[in-house]
Amino acid sequence: MVLSNDIRSPGQFIRAQITERGWTQRFLALVLGIEESVVNKLVLDNRAVSAEMAIRLSEVFRVDAETILGLQKTYDLAKARITTRSDPMRATRAQLLGMLPVREMIRREWLDVPDAKDLAVVEQALSNFFGADSFEEIEILPHAAKKTAVSADVTPIQLAWLYRVRAIATQMSVPRYSPAAVRSAVKKLKFLLSSAEEVSHVPHILAGCGIRFVMVESLSGAKIDGVCFWLDDMAPVIGMTLRHDRIDNFWFVLRHEIEHVLRGHGGSHVMMDAELEGERAGIGEAIPEAERVANQAGADFCVPRIQMDRFYSRKSPFFAKRDILEFAAALNVHPGLVAGQLQHRTARYDRFREHLVEIRSIVAPRAAVDGWGAVFQING
Repeated sequence: MVLSNDIRSPGQFIRAQITERGWTQRFLALVLGIEESVVNKLVLDNRAVSAEMAIRLSEVFRVDAETILGLQKTYDLAKARITTRSDPMRATRAQLLGMLPVREMIRREWLDVPDAKDLAVVEQALSNFFGADSFEEIEILPHAAKKTAVSADVTPIQLAWLYRVRAIATQMSVPRYSPAAVRSAVKKLKFLLSSAEEVSHVPHILAGCGIRFVMVESLSGAKIDGVCFWLDDMAPVIGMTLRHDRIDNFWFVLRHEIEHVLRGHGGSHVMMDAELEGERAGIGEAIPEAERVANQAGADFCVPRIQMDRFYSRKSPFFAKRDILEFAAALNVHPGLVAGQLQHRTARYDRFREHLVEIRSIVAPRAAVDGWGAVFQING
């Protein structure tokens, strides 16, 4: 049955059918087996047609139940469009809140939001966090103008972490940056490799040559290891997550980021290093040049490649604990650095773990730290 264009609601349909047949509402109520008052509400569109009622009406008027329910749906939508206030920001809000771990950011006090259900406050807090004039201008949104030069594969979560590192770095005061001082600092850092306790000196040494060193716990799912960027031409920043709290990973990632600083990487484009392990920590042709040289610097710093090659060829495939300890002692490095290199070369990350000591609790007391229960207070 094709309905007239004049029929715009279930009530109009029922009324037209009653009139066409010369029936009364009382008679229809008797046929349907319902109260007359219910029919009256249906005719006036004061009561929605249920699926059950659509079936009853379809049997009486010989019209598909789907047609009647379609009228009800169309009528309900028409009413909703009149009564519901349009919010053009709803889609943007859903997109942004869906991309960011807002509750985690609130819990870690990155966002000043007393009530996470207060969306207006959440929007303003996110705008403040990302330094945007308005919610829709937050740069992780596809249509927003980008303030930070990052690669296309950097995720919104990683970008949020980066903003936290940047906010902390701007609060730090360090001497003027000096490339010569950084090269000298690398030599000083080399003398710290023999003992886990020596990592406590790292923040002070880096600050002395003008590098802002920041430790920020990773956000869930970010998988960040480190980052290098510059606040200005004379203000390099190294951020680390210590996602893997191991002495070998700490020194490798740190030296990797220092190499970025020495080569001026990150000046025009943030060097975000995520999942810096396995092949991504190597020097294969698939690795971008800037990352390849940083990986090589990190590996050679921990254990010089030539000496590692010789040790590996002599002892492979069996690496006894005594051999690892003697080789580390000869190099004057912690055994964990040798163990880390062996894990990388053999792709057996289940081995040599007894040497991979944790160091976060050692370096954190002297560093600018945010996370692991601590909150760095941002002023202004």
